[in-house]
Amino acid sequence: MNGTWWQDAVIYQVYLRSFADTDGDGVGDLEGLRRRLDYLRSLGVDGLWLNPIYPSPGADHGYDVSDYTGIDARYGGLPAFDRTLADAHARGLKVLMDLVPNHCSAEHPWFQAALAGDAAARERFIFRPGVGDLPPNNWRSAFGGPAWTRAGDEWYLHSFDRGQPDFNWRNPEVAAYFEEVLRFWFDRGVDGMRIDVAHMLFKHADLPDWPNYPEYNILAQNQPEVHDVLRRWRKIADGYGRDLTLVGEIWVPTIDDLALYLRPDELPQAFYFDLLLCPWDAARFHTSISGGLEQIAATGASITWTLANHDVHRAVSRYGLTSYTGGPPTRPRGEVDVPLGVRRARAAMMLVLALPGSVYLYQGEEAGLPEVMDLPDEARQDPAWLRSGTADYGRDGCRVPLPWTAAGPSFGFSSSGDTWLPQPDWFAGFAIESQIGTPGSTWDLHRRALEVRRGIGGPLEWVPAGRSDVVAFRRGDLVSVTVFGAEPYEAPWGEPVLASDDAAPGRVAPSTTAWFRT
Repeated sequence: MNGTWWQDAVIYQVYLRSFADTDGDGVGDLEGLRRRLDYLRSLGVDGLWLNPIYPSPGADHGYDVSDYTGIDARYGGLPAFDRTLADAHARGLKVLMDLVPNHCSAEHPWFQAALAGDAAARERFIFRPGVGDLPPNNWRSAFGGPAWTRAGDEWYLHSFDRGQPDFNWRNPEVAAYFEEVLRFWFDRGVDGMRIDVAHMLFKHADLPDWPNYPEYNILAQNQPEVHDVLRRWRKIADGYGRDLTLVGEIWVPTIDDLALYLRPDELPQAFYFDLLLCPWDAARFHTSISGGLEQIAATGASITWTLANHDVHRAVSRYGLTSYTGGPPTRPRGEVDVPLGVRRARAAMMLVLALPGSVYLYQGEEAGLPEVMDLPDEARQDPAWLRSGTADYGRDGCRVPLPWTAAGPSFGFSSSGDTWLPQPDWFAGFAIESQIGTPGSTWDLHRRALEVRRGIGGPLEWVPAGRSDVVAFRRGDLVSVTVFGAEPYEAPWGEPVLASDDAAPGRVAPSTTAWFRT
């Protein structure tokens, strides 16, 4: 891989269930995406990443895969995928799939054979006897509750929902299987893979108790053996000779740990989640960006930025949070000042788009959508909500189907008006098509920022701003300035190019990013 496109690409994340529905069943489909490929081109992105669309019973809406070389019929099957891929490529858009190698569906043929007593199939998963009536160890599921479920005389490990049994990556048959899965999709023409929880494939061989719960369980993830797998995958991708990428979803304790996954013969990219976790604070943003650039750049990899995805509350609601009442850091609950959140999210987006590296935008962020916090309890479907005993709202609120139009029973999402999650009435004020071509809209700001970004180049150089609440840096002849505080900032640099909110020429308003050409 020589990195001719992915090093600075802007990729649009498509959570297909919630993007656009053409067959009226209330669930997004590939035809809905195919019809809106021109929309993505007009926005100005370089490609798209599809969350899992393989056949799945839906225990975790696609992250429980029952067939790794098919496309779920609800989305249109393989023929619809091939049409979408061809049409995306015809428009110059790259297409990334989502690989889920840590676990599969409990309905996967291998696991069904394991439950039926097939000894070879059982070795592909992690079955262990319990301790009396208790599970084999004290590990916890990421969704809450024990990480083990009883099946007959033994228990099986599932790091997530019980419908998602973990593979035993110490079994060579598992490794061989996923190498063939990679080749299947690369042969079909996809441009890369996002690898789900790439750090979790191996567990400590002895499966001992983790005494420091609820701290990060190093026995269940980030084991050294995973790096050999990623090296083999990198070699497979390199062998195609057409500049494929592998992007890791990796949650590890430190940037040093993340950098180990990005050595020259391992992954070319991994999401840098540290910035996503930062509150609206100048010092935290500066420290996070500096650390990422210094330690990731040292590996020779391209840093991969994102501020939102299908697993976290939307940026508007995180940045607009004025009081905290519960939930994990990625999904905090409390009072949200939506106008303030929109303002800060616009500013954060511009700051990130000026950074060196690649950027992933989650669908709906270009419209300034807030998190849907007030979903009815009976409508919530995320296993994180169910298994946590409702302590964690889960991820449904960022997955509500998109509002394309300001009117209609599903705001233009579905041909029938049905939606798999209910949309709130206030979605009308964030309709995407109402924002297209409207100067000053959040959509228009994204389009203009993406257009300017294509001319930004060179390494990042920090620029002294004279104030602790201002973050400023230069790349080439462009200076990016973000004001995190409550007072406007008089910028001494050149000609204004673009600002996330209007102010007098040369003045950057609070909670605003502005770009200047020197």
